[in-house]
Amino acid sequence: MKTLVANFSKQLTDAVKIGIDAKLTASKNKISNVLICGLGGSGIGGSILSELAAGTANVPINVTKGYFIPAYVNENTLVIISSYSGNTEETVNCMQSAAAKNAKIVSITSGGRVLEISKTKGFDYIIVPGGMPPRACLGYSLVQLFFIIGFFEIINSHYKSQIDAAIKLIDEEESNIIAEATIIAEKLVGKIPVIYATTYYEGIAIRFRQQLNENSKILCWHQVIPEMNHNELVGWTEKNDALSVLIFIDRDEYSRNLARVEINKEVIKKYASGITEIFSKGNSAIEKAIYFIHLGDWISVILGELRGADLMEVNVINHLKSSLSKL
Repeated sequence: MKTLVANFSKQLTDAVKIGIDAKLTASKNKISNVLICGLGGSGIGGSILSELAAGTANVPINVTKGYFIPAYVNENTLVIISSYSGNTEETVNCMQSAAAKNAKIVSITSGGRVLEISKTKGFDYIIVPGGMPPRACLGYSLVQLFFIIGFFEIINSHYKSQIDAAIKLIDEEESNIIAEATIIAEKLVGKIPVIYATTYYEGIAIRFRQQLNENSKILCWHQVIPEMNHNELVGWTEKNDALSVLIFIDRDEYSRNLARVEINKEVIKKYASGITEIFSKGNSAIEKAIYFIHLGDWISVILGELRGADLMEVNVINHLKSSLSKL
């Protein structure tokens, strides 16, 4: 896992080449909305993309992480199926439902049932390299999502240069990222992380939470500012040295949210064992998101090593899938 994280920029570079070479076909109908279907490491890219594109996309982009698709899906919907293995049963079910509604379907996968269905029914598909844990392949899926919605002119083409800039950024910052990740990971040993981010970075917070779950083998939770100011903030009433707060902060964040962060810190510092602020780097939202992703991934693997965890092991997930296959 450590090697996979270290090679993130190489994966992004490879993903860009795959996206450029992708063979996609125009929709017969005008696209009026987008639905991204996927779970876990295959689905988190959809959450991140929907937030990054929220201010520029010319149609709504929604995400589903379950067995079913919304009733609004029809022949004017672009449905993107993201399943790294190609066998995620919830996502396959969504794909079959979308096909029944004559949606425009494009899949991102390394093989499995998703690729089989795509070839049989003549759906567009993009194949990414297989044989790795899905959580280690976010670079592949996230980049393909940008190329797909870019092809359908749902966003402008600026994403290409911004992804290139993000690759350059994390290459230049790699040693600093590892150093910062090490400092943060050391603070988290024996702690329960409480992760906060502002509205359009919830996907980043979720990604970090998932990486701490799977790589570091710990429980944690996340919430979003300003929403948590209307509920969770009230729960900070008792001193708990087991809780360590991390806040993802965009240096260009809306001023009212930055003010909220400062007020939240005043309240929380009396009850948590510590507060760590993680600041963005980069000039665009895409650069900042990819920087945050990479830093968070490094924190998770370093913390896992400090805890003596097997970074690759996900036996309980395999047990779940095995049990479900018997039903």
